Amino acid sequence: MTEKNFSIEQLAINTIRTLAIDAVQKANSGHPGMPLGCAPIVYLLYYKLMKHNPSNPNWINRDRFILSAGHGSMLLYSVLHLSGYDLSLDELKNFRQWNSKTPGHPEYGHTPGVETTTGPLGQGFATAIGMAVARDYLASIFNKDEFKLFDHYIYGICSDGDLMEGISHEAASFAGHHKLGKIIFFYDDNRITIEGKTDLTYSDDVQKRFEAYGWNVYRVEDVNNLSELENATNLARQNSDKPCLIITRTHIGYGSPNKQDTAAAHGAPLGVEEVKLTKKNLGWHYDEDFFIPAEVKKHFAGVKDCGKEAEELWNRQFEEFKKKYSSEAELFERIFNGNYGNEWENHLPEFSEAMATRAASGKVLNAIAPYLPTLIGGSADLAESNNTHLKEFKSFSSDNKSGRNLHFGVREHAMGAMLNGMALYGGLIPYGGTFLIFSDFLRPALRLSALMKLRTIFVFTHDSIGLGEDGPTHQPIEQLAALRAIPNVIVVRPADPNETTEAWHFAINHKGGPVLLVLTRQKVECFDRNSLASASELLKGAYILKDSSSEPDIILMASGSEVGLIMKASEKLEAEGIKTRVVSFPSWEIFEMQSEDYKRKVLPSEIKTRLAVEAGVKQGWEKYVGEKGDVICMNSFGASAPDKVLFEKFGFTVENVIKKAKEIINKKS
Repeated sequence: MTEKNFSIEQLAINTIRTLAIDAVQKANSGHPGMPLGCAPIVYLLYYKLMKHNPSNPNWINRDRFILSAGHGSMLLYSVLHLSGYDLSLDELKNFRQWNSKTPGHPEYGHTPGVETTTGPLGQGFATAIGMAVARDYLASIFNKDEFKLFDHYIYGICSDGDLMEGISHEAASFAGHHKLGKIIFFYDDNRITIEGKTDLTYSDDVQKRFEAYGWNVYRVEDVNNLSELENATNLARQNSDKPCLIITRTHIGYGSPNKQDTAAAHGAPLGVEEVKLTKKNLGWHYDEDFFIPAEVKKHFAGVKDCGKEAEELWNRQFEEFKKKYSSEAELFERIFNGNYGNEWENHLPEFSEAMATRAASGKVLNAIAPYLPTLIGGSADLAESNNTHLKEFKSFSSDNKSGRNLHFGVREHAMGAMLNGMALYGGLIPYGGTFLIFSDFLRPALRLSALMKLRTIFVFTHDSIGLGEDGPTHQPIEQLAALRAIPNVIVVRPADPNETTEAWHFAINHKGGPVLLVLTRQKVECFDRNSLASASELLKGAYILKDSSSEPDIILMASGSEVGLIMKASEKLEAEGIKTRVVSFPSWEIFEMQSEDYKRKVLPSEIKTRLAVEAGVKQGWEKYVGEKGDVICMNSFGASAPDKVLFEKFGFTVENVIKKAKEIINKKS
């Protein structure tokens, strides 16, 4: 199988391959098989077909490339280096090493040219679908007959593993139903997984599956036949009214005489001798590792110039756009600079009557949406329950890409990844809703959102046993603790409708990671803010809602609906002469952002008598109640019964709070 075609194209493709296997070998860690097999795809895209500018990886109308099979990261790093991105050869040599720009899996914001963090299979695929939603929505706002500000493609490579993971089914179904065009994914059909051949576990007819989703499907029988590959890609580009999958026959570890088409080529270096044999088999006549032939450098040199020219052409178009559509151009520039103005803040509602915090959330969302034109989102088929529907706006659909209500269907996992794609695209403030219990479905996407520090908002309703009769399968117990455990995630569980307003206030303004709004199904009372602290104190994470006239005998703290419970308990304790401080604690993470002086003011170290109340597991509250304090919490799953019965049976009553408070005080004595 020694290659005999030593054209410049073939030499360039083999340079991608050899850079990848050299980097994996030097690191003694990584995945050489995919770069060897898929090098022709990235060469075709980055050199011939993609519209991209290595000098400005953030140009808005660039074509995107998503390596969903992120384990093949050296495939991407090699072509980024050759194309002229700010990724030096030394960085390739430092693959998988501390502080390098070439981590084991691609990481957004870490490596120029990497569009999203991939690794967990299926995530990149679904994220790309979110990017397409963002592109099409923004195109509906800004594109004019004579100005196409958004007209780029989204390309990607997915593997057998990507297509086995359930998230790919969810995302592909959504994309096909909504006819999201100008998406072209290459399926790396190498027929090998870690455990062996795919026929051990996998006999799907991928073509029929994707055609059933509503995708255009094309086949390439030999990825190394560059003309066949290019013809199929151009055919997909010409028929871009629907998403496209190109099933591409590849060979994992291509060129390796002893490891091609075996699982051994997947997750380990080829070995020093096998690297030499592979290079020889590919017709590679250079002894030096990480060698780039001069003619390949010259060949790729034009990529940068073409990219600059493409962006300059777009910039000139935008200048003409500004002259004719000044207000739209101003909006364009503001949203992509993250400046949404502050008019929306003037429309944040105040509440005076009791309601579920999910209902308050819906009212806030609808009040501010007209003043935030790129606030867009929906629910995983629970809009009426989550109160995520924007009443003044239409639905996003195959016929109306200007709709701001996204119907994700019963696809929580894809919804999470799609929100990531929308946030990555820029300009949008995406949100998605489901029940708190179903946060488990989308946790992998949420974790990546946190890792990338994206501006996503999740609306999680039905936040405790308070949802009642649906029973323990739907009653979240450990979810709050599990979500709080993820770095860069802000969990906010507001206590009343006005705290809910402030929760949205925080979420819209926050940058640096996802914000999760955790909301009740059952009604909660509005606190009298004339006699109590302002709801705007939520912006500090925890605050003294009501204090005693002198040093308190005990601090009662809670989040969400349980704040109302401790308020009632405090009144009775005060009537008995027991001085209490009530702390509303909607967000641990925001509280930890505050100064040490403020945190000591709310929770003085000398006051060790503390009681926390939350209808979830205890985990994490120990930090705030200390060794002398206690927590009224859930120590088991819930049950099926009306909410009031459940709160009583599980100890969330005024009487039990008083009892526990007295026990803590008496222990001190």
